Amino acid sequence: MPQHPRSDPREIPDPAGGRARNPRRLLLPVSLCLLLGGCASNTSWGWYVINPMTPNGWTNVKFLISGMGATILVSAIAAAISIFLGLIVALPGLSANRWIRLPSRIYVEFVRSIPLLPMLFWVFYGLPIVLKSMGISFPIDPFWGAIITLAISDSAFTAEIYRAGIQSIARGQTEAAQTVGLNYIQTMRYVILPQAIRRILPPLANQFIYIVKMSAFASVIGMQELTRRANELVVTEYRPLEIYTLLILEYLVLVLAISTFVRWLERKMGSDERG
Repeated sequence: MPQHPRSDPREIPDPAGGRARNPRRLLLPVSLCLLLGGCASNTSWGWYVINPMTPNGWTNVKFLISGMGATILVSAIAAAISIFLGLIVALPGLSANRWIRLPSRIYVEFVRSIPLLPMLFWVFYGLPIVLKSMGISFPIDPFWGAIITLAISDSAFTAEIYRAGIQSIARGQTEAAQTVGLNYIQTMRYVILPQAIRRILPPLANQFIYIVKMSAFASVIGMQELTRRANELVVTEYRPLEIYTLLILEYLVLVLAISTFVRWLERKMGSDERG
């Protein structure tokens, strides 16, 4: 006799004879509908503060979005410095000489151990005092304080990414380059680094996204970026839930845009090995 497949007791039979439906699949959309319905009907919600259809709401939205340019600029400059500094730190760490490797390891382990916020405070408040004691007058504003902190903090992680990428290249590549007469710098420039960069592009992109998100800490020293604008608006409107919700959406859009660009760049450079 033919055997009928056993039905899952957790599934709801379809009266029309179609495939049974699992009630757990309906949990998320139903929950979202209930949440949005509550947001619309509950008078305790104050979405009017960021409603672009009203003059005051549109002013608030423009005020929040205006901080995105500073966030992108700080993150881009910090990432560029971090990529360069990370390479400078990584190359000595690949040396066969222990004493050449040692400064690189000390730098990486030391910087990775310091939380970002205390480092930001030290760079912004402490570094100018240290420089002044050395006879160097170098005031640091919030913009450059955020860039210096993000670049230094991220450079330790970038150095490790470089080291892993370079070590993933077959030893025969270096030997072949030396056979044709290339020195160390030429080997790195023309043979090793072009291949390594293709492999480390995804983790480097993740580090850039990390910098974008960590740039929110710059708000505590007065940097007029996304989070600082949101904090200032909360003080005047007294609507933290609605304003911070829009702030999260701003970061979400920004990170998704960066991720889309990086995937396109991976395909152009051949980093995506899936074909």
